Amino acid sequence: MSARAPRKEVPIADRHRGREAAVQMLYQWEVGRLSLDDVRRVWGAMTDESEAIAPEVAAFAASLAEGVVAHVAELDPLISEAAAHWRIERMNVLDRLVMRLAVYEFLHEPDTPATVIINEALELARAFSSDEAVPFVNGVLDSIRRRLERA
Repeated sequence: MSARAPRKEVPIADRHRGREAAVQMLYQWEVGRLSLDDVRRVWGAMTDESEAIAPEVAAFAASLAEGVVAHVAELDPLISEAAAHWRIERMNVLDRLVMRLAVYEFLHEPDTPATVIINEALELARAFSSDEAVPFVNGVLDSIRRRLERA
């Protein structure tokens, strides 16, 4: 497991790219059934050189992905409870990964405001899923945010 990148080293403008990379890493972990170590090892080869990300952004992405993987047993029940009548395994895989990432940040990234976490998740849902996913992701995350009483 790699060391967590200090927040001050990742400019706010670059955190979105880090979250995108984290979702891509989590997708390879879940769908490709690769270990996170394997995902990190081949990450550079899998990304387009024109989209190369700075080392601190890559570390931020890896830190987020590692956190989600380490806490998935804690995250999934919160998502399932907030998504009435939806079992986590029946959700669109990208929607599920975006929500896991956001809930991980709710619980383990206290310096990031909940509104930022939700807005980032909605942007990720638009980018990786569909416009129809956005209200679903928003509703689930807002419910979890209220439950956790996070501003």
